[in-house]
Amino acid sequence: MDLRAVIRDVYDFPKEGIVFKDITTILQDPVALRESINQMQDHLKGIDFDYVVGPESRGFIFGVPIAYNMNKGFVPVRKEGKLPYETKKRTYDLEYGTSTIEMHSDAIKPGDKVVIIDDLLATGGTSEAMVKLIEDFGGEVVKMVYLIELTFLPGRDKLAGYDVEALIKY
Repeated sequence: MDLRAVIRDVYDFPKEGIVFKDITTILQDPVALRESINQMQDHLKGIDFDYVVGPESRGFIFGVPIAYNMNKGFVPVRKEGKLPYETKKRTYDLEYGTSTIEMHSDAIKPGDKVVIIDDLLATGGTSEAMVKLIEDFGGEVVKMVYLIELTFLPGRDKLAGYDVEALIKY
């Protein structure tokens, strides 16, 4: 299935000059949703790992079914102040400002191997912050899989040295 054909372009969102790649059309289509999860999961064949890590909210959408299908745990990464237990956090730069993500302080233990699953690799800020958090815990990122990669942005450069895959590249 050509998932690219299912994605909707929304022009001038969130601001003028941006062409937003809207994946809600994939989420609404049961065949496309299943296919996207299956294709992302296929990139994990033969990879030894303990946990799937995914950022809110779309990392949850794709990461949880992959963790379930592969009999692995899922570790949520959330925006600051959203997790109920003790957390570790990382602040990273955005195009206009900063943002902070958190994980529970007991989520990853030294030696744990993790894969990161998310919908989009763009500037790489969120992914780089997740990698640093995981490594702060003593974990190892063994693979990152994205539905979409915007190759004209520096995301992959920020993740140099890591195994990064994307189903669709623009």
